[in-house]
Amino acid sequence: MDIHGHMTDRHHELGRTDPEIASLVHAEERLQQDTLRLIPSENYVSAAVLAATGTVLTNKYSEGYPGRRYYEGQQNIDPIEIIARERAQALFGVDHANVQPYSGSPANLAVYLAFARPGDTVLGMALPMGGHLTHGWGVSATGTWFRGVRYGVRADTGRTDLDEVRDLALRERPRIIFCGGTAVPRTVDFAGFAAIAREVDAILVADVAHIAGLIVGGVHPSPVEHVDVVSTTTHKTLRGPRGAMLMCRAEHAKAIDKAVFPGLQGGPHNNTTAAIAVALREAGTDEFRAYARQVVANAKRLGEELAARGFELVSGGTDNHLLLVDLTRRGVAGKVAAKALDRAGIVVNYNTVPFDTRSPFDPSGIRIGTPALTSRGLSEEHMPLIARWMDRIVTRAAVGSEDEIAAVRSEVREFLGGFPAPGLPV
Repeated sequence: MDIHGHMTDRHHELGRTDPEIASLVHAEERLQQDTLRLIPSENYVSAAVLAATGTVLTNKYSEGYPGRRYYEGQQNIDPIEIIARERAQALFGVDHANVQPYSGSPANLAVYLAFARPGDTVLGMALPMGGHLTHGWGVSATGTWFRGVRYGVRADTGRTDLDEVRDLALRERPRIIFCGGTAVPRTVDFAGFAAIAREVDAILVADVAHIAGLIVGGVHPSPVEHVDVVSTTTHKTLRGPRGAMLMCRAEHAKAIDKAVFPGLQGGPHNNTTAAIAVALREAGTDEFRAYARQVVANAKRLGEELAARGFELVSGGTDNHLLLVDLTRRGVAGKVAAKALDRAGIVVNYNTVPFDTRSPFDPSGIRIGTPALTSRGLSEEHMPLIARWMDRIVTRAAVGSEDEIAAVRSEVREFLGGFPAPGLPV
């Protein structure tokens, strides 16, 4: 039976056993088919990745590493993890890869465990400026157990000022420096960060969770030759399952592996490991490299179209898959706009913008991206239409008009019928 036959069988079995959950899964399938998903951290996995995630590998416990397990019966599990690890090493050009972290935040926590002690200083991008919680932000465990020092972006350019980063690093002497973030629309200067890290003898970590697929696709510089550790999720632009990887130089391999297990985790999720392996195989193809190029081309064109309609883009545009939009001049809050767009079938997230005067729970901006829509086959020619839809909704959101929202919702649903989403049975 082929992959779709197996999916049908599993849908049938789920519906027979638990119709309530089955109904919600089916509703989510329909929602992912009928909506324009613009959250930059979301994507569609292939049918093969989806199939690997749902295998009997989920039944097996495998604490430890290949050849050094604490449970027997690893005849099939060890080769799967070795394949995933070797594919990551080859694709990213790293000495060592650990594919066991459950997700991005635990992966970053393992970096702290490997290289720092509670109370040590860590330098990372401030969360409101585009950084991540686990880069030492106060409400995170990383900001509670470690001393977080934050850099930001310039008010005039919206870009990181490496002179500021260097000044902070020289003054604060961090043990770890993070570069990368969750709302960074511009190319990360890994070489510039590396020079600063060497000067203060800090461990440099590149968090490339958002841009990993763009790196292996050849449309964003790689951090590998510049940093000590590369941390990434395996979803987002990499189009894999919800998981993570830590990659490093050979000299750090033992410390990283020990931090992940037994430091933070027990048994890895073997079904996720298999799906990561499949995604990495896909990411090594010419088709994936073309996909990565299209993601960036779509984001640049969408940014240009939005700017032409009066949307203010943080840093003036994008170099990657992500656009951060400040709606202050449009007279509508980010949360209001995001909820109106969602009702119209255009899914974004409200987001703080640099130097935001509003609360993080009700910020001034929205964050949008092109990975998922590119997976559906949309190209530059479709970006003006998306910009027009967004302009119509944001304009109406300020005055609370639902008629226009309903009209756009219908147009979006009809349009997306011509662009089936990978991996969905509908």
